[in-house]
Amino acid sequence: MNRLPDVRTRDNQAQQIQDAVSNVEKHFGLLCQLLAAYIRKTARLRDKADSLVKEISIYADTETPNLKRGLKSFAVELANIQDYRTAQVERLEAKVLEPLKSYGTIVKLKRDDIKAALLAWSRESKQMAQLEKTRQRNPSDRHIISQAESELQRATMDATRTSQQLEETIDNFERSKMKDIKKIFTEFITIEMAFHAKSLEVYTNAYQHIKDIDEDEDLEVFRSSLHPPEYLSRLGIVRANSKSSFDKSGSTKPMPGSFQNQQTPNNRRKNQLEDEVDDDEEEDGDDEHDDDEH
Repeated sequence: MNRLPDVRTRDNQAQQIQDAVSNVEKHFGLLCQLLAAYIRKTARLRDKADSLVKEISIYADTETPNLKRGLKSFAVELANIQDYRTAQVERLEAKVLEPLKSYGTIVKLKRDDIKAALLAWSRESKQMAQLEKTRQRNPSDRHIISQAESELQRATMDATRTSQQLEETIDNFERSKMKDIKKIFTEFITIEMAFHAKSLEVYTNAYQHIKDIDEDEDLEVFRSSLHPPEYLSRLGIVRANSKSSFDKSGSTKPMPGSFQNQQTPNNRRKNQLEDEVDDDEEEDGDDEHDDDEH
């Protein structure tokens, strides 16, 4: 009875099953680690954003009315986004990370099934070898040979049953793995889409709050703060006194448009020459008068 082909087939089958389980163990483990890090960083981002919200609110209290109102409203919207982020973290942990982590236990159970099958196959191989030795040593002892054949038959039945169970188990494992990985990443996408859709809505409101800040009005408030009311009152009194003094001094000066104001440098030079000519004529008249008297 030659069962070597069955042994080789089973060995190949066992190696293929072990490779499939090891592949899941390796890659699901890495996915689990990376998703856990992703969730932790998302939670840390939420914490940093909470600190940012707090600082924006503190700063807003020091600013002018419109800027303060806009920043306060923006901080409220940003805080709302962090509430959504908290829900995102919790849902990722429950619907993505935990199902992946459960594969650690599933892989361990599958390895136990593989070990049980390998043990059954090993017992069958040993019984086959034992039967061959018995036939060689005691070819005429039917009782011992029959007993060895019975042991082999039981071992073969056990190995066959275990092989069928292993095939069913690994088939279910593959089917569950594919369904689970689809569900896990579908949940991941759904959770991320829900968060970003809500965040987009809130960020739109936050954007509008910032756009509605009236910087011109706040600038006027700031300028007014540079000149307190008492300073403005004193400034008004000074200006009023200056105007009154100007009005009084202006009444003694020539009116605009008078002859004095309209003289040009040329006119002044012409008048000066005329005065000199008049003086010369008066001197000549005096000399003639003196000659007549002589």
